[in-house]
Amino acid sequence: MEGTLALLDEGATIPFIARYRKERTGALDEVQIAAISEQNDRLKEIQKRKETVTKTITELGKMTPELEQRIEACWDAIELEDLYLPYKPKRRTRAQVAKERGLEPLATLLLLQREAKPETAATRYLTPDVPTVEEALKGAQDIIAEMVSEDERSRQSVRGSFRRTAFITSKVIKSKADSDEAQKFSDYFDWSEPLKRCSSHRLLAMRRGETEGVLRVSITVDEEENVERLCRQWVKLQASSSSCAQLVAEAVADGYKRLLQPSIETEFAALSKEKADEDAIRVFAENLRQLLLGAPLGQKRVMGIDPGFRTGCKVVCLDAQGNLLHHEAIFPHPPVRRTADAMEALLTMARKYKVEAIAIGNGTASRETKAFVELAFSSQGTAKETSPQVFVVSEDGASVYSASKVAREEFPDEDVTVRGAVSIGRRLMDPLAELVKIDPKSIGVGQYQHDVDQSKLKKSLDQTVESCVNSVGVNLNTASVHLLTYVSGLGPSLAKNIVEYRRENGAFTSRAQLKKVPRLGPAAFEQCAGFLRINGAKNPLDNSAVHPERYALVEQMAKDQGCTVADLIAQKELRARVNIKRYVSDEVGVPTLTDILKELEKPGRDPREALEEFEFDSRVNSIDDLVEGMELPGIVTNITNFGAFVDIGVHQDGLVHISQMANRRINHPLDVVKLHQHVRVKVIEIDRRRNRISLSMKS
Repeated sequence: MEGTLALLDEGATIPFIARYRKERTGALDEVQIAAISEQNDRLKEIQKRKETVTKTITELGKMTPELEQRIEACWDAIELEDLYLPYKPKRRTRAQVAKERGLEPLATLLLLQREAKPETAATRYLTPDVPTVEEALKGAQDIIAEMVSEDERSRQSVRGSFRRTAFITSKVIKSKADSDEAQKFSDYFDWSEPLKRCSSHRLLAMRRGETEGVLRVSITVDEEENVERLCRQWVKLQASSSSCAQLVAEAVADGYKRLLQPSIETEFAALSKEKADEDAIRVFAENLRQLLLGAPLGQKRVMGIDPGFRTGCKVVCLDAQGNLLHHEAIFPHPPVRRTADAMEALLTMARKYKVEAIAIGNGTASRETKAFVELAFSSQGTAKETSPQVFVVSEDGASVYSASKVAREEFPDEDVTVRGAVSIGRRLMDPLAELVKIDPKSIGVGQYQHDVDQSKLKKSLDQTVESCVNSVGVNLNTASVHLLTYVSGLGPSLAKNIVEYRRENGAFTSRAQLKKVPRLGPAAFEQCAGFLRINGAKNPLDNSAVHPERYALVEQMAKDQGCTVADLIAQKELRARVNIKRYVSDEVGVPTLTDILKELEKPGRDPREALEEFEFDSRVNSIDDLVEGMELPGIVTNITNFGAFVDIGVHQDGLVHISQMANRRINHPLDVVKLHQHVRVKVIEIDRRRNRISLSMKS
């Protein structure tokens, strides 16, 4: 762990540490390194808070050696706040007012519970501000109530009760019950369950309903039981029937109901929300990872089509590098329906720009457009195997990209419809390179992503994008500024400098040229070089994941075998003769050497799967075509904790609940499915009012 922390403190990125510094970390993976980084950040925050707490209490003149020792030894944020609470500056409370009126000694006297007649004792504290015995006793009780609410032991007791027995309850606000917007929360109109068993998606659904003013949500425990437990702590057994004890018991009950219970309820509401956020963020990050690592078509000439009815289909033609060659609109569908003209235009574009594949967005008129495209090529007598491959591509986020600053910089002279069609075409070629340009929250694969902690979500998603980009590697001569930004050790400024250098000096011919890029120093070069690829480079290692710092080592391996590096890459028998133990040193161990040999087998290999074509069932085009019991092909579009959403071609994804995913019990949908997986489902329920489709994957 010390080696990992040292590397993080030196500014090394998580992908770099995981890939190129295995000897210093004990071969930890990215997830483990990220966990160490997060824990280190958390402990640093607690240390900073401890310093603030210590300084504040010391300045108040109330620090004791015992308290200072407890603060120093504390590494739990909640426990630290409990220690600080009695000294924490706060708004003017009833207890503070009573103290200002000189009633603190009376409160102490009541707590001793020795006075037979507390009323008589109270007369000694009467002043113009406290004219009556009743006011004096009430002020003393206010002080005791606050003491109870700030007492560490009392808070832990109530906290334990919440942890064991708290229920979360949701009720509909009656005036909203019949509204259309409330119907999506109808499952929670009268809902109650133990908080510790409440899943993240249910909790976030209730909290969203509360935010939208549809639901009233509360967290409760047995009030009487908690008050009794606190009374056993504060009321002395031998004095339990005395007047003093009775006043203390009343103060305890008041302190619990007015101060302690609301405080702990707020704490548990925040803690449960934080836990639900973490769960949702984890699911979103995994969905995003699968989406970014989706199968690429590769560098082929692609036609991108953004389908539509009234406004027509926006068609773009791209070269193998994704550059825009041509665009126009065609109108094959109603209400315009210029089918013959559209067909001729489509075939002309396909011939002129030597289109090898066609990407069609999955939005409105998607299936109709796919049928039209296939008809167009078959009408020419073109065999299916020689026609361009046709793929349906997710449009999620394409409209966000088309109106973004990135899109305006790429295509300043084109409108949003053209940019959107370009994005669809490029997504087919390389989903990763295109999707990094879009805010992940707009891609449509999250679970309540707009309801969770946005700073934590952004950090997690940025880490996920960075991890995916670096695991695949980036073509140094074709990558956009946006894609380069996520490469280890780079950022917006260096990414821009790389593209400008490339524009002025032509394509990079070696990784070593990166050192000539303005402001790209040795530290940045060390971090980024291994993740950047140069196709056709003179040194074949420049198109591999072998880091330049290990080139000499590979060259030595080749020399020892009496061959060149290119021969070592090309010939399996030469690699088989390499004894990696001969090359172990203080800096390079077996893990790194194993990685190097593995990379030499397939230098620059893409870890992503191959792309597969898919066909929806021709019998269904809308929810009205569905019948319970129908079995259909589908594509997994989103995965949550409670199930997976599947596109079956009716413009409304159906839900396969986790209980319907397999004939066995599973812990999480990710155990069974992955994003964009082709599945077979059965329709088990159709709720047309709420536009919901329930599906099953059980055999």
